[in-house]
Amino acid sequence: MKLLFSHNETPRIIITMEVDDLPIELEVADALKSGHLMMGTAESCTGGKIASMITSMAGSSEYFTGGVVAYCNEVKHHVLGVSEADLNTFGIAGPGGGTPSKPVGTVWIAAAYKERILSECYHFGENPRMENIRLSAEAALRMLLGLIRE
Repeated sequence: MKLLFSHNETPRIIITMEVDDLPIELEVADALKSGHLMMGTAESCTGGKIASMITSMAGSSEYFTGGVVAYCNEVKHHVLGVSEADLNTFGIAGPGGGTPSKPVGTVWIAAAYKERILSECYHFGENPRMENIRLSAEAALRMLLGLIRE
């Protein structure tokens, strides 16, 4: 959005949309389809938000295989194979549950493509829970898109 005015004019607001303003799930879908790729998800604090964003578009079965929402540590360990040592590194969507070493809004996100695996710790802050979930899901999709486009 741009606010344009000169010294003697009434301000005019001009709303512009750039190509980069496409929803991230649409950008990921386009990249997956054009590369004839498939994706799946393993989610925890996002509670299936990433899978929901991807499957909200018609035709997503062309590039989405499915997902697992592993919320408790037993599922993370037994279904996804997360090591006991790594179980303490997961995030906190909020509003409660934070600690000084892992405050609310701390989320670990990973994405993999071919032989490349990225993982990064994000600190989204003490936002409302749904905002941290949205930010986490979008960050995960941006991470995946970056890997695909490399």
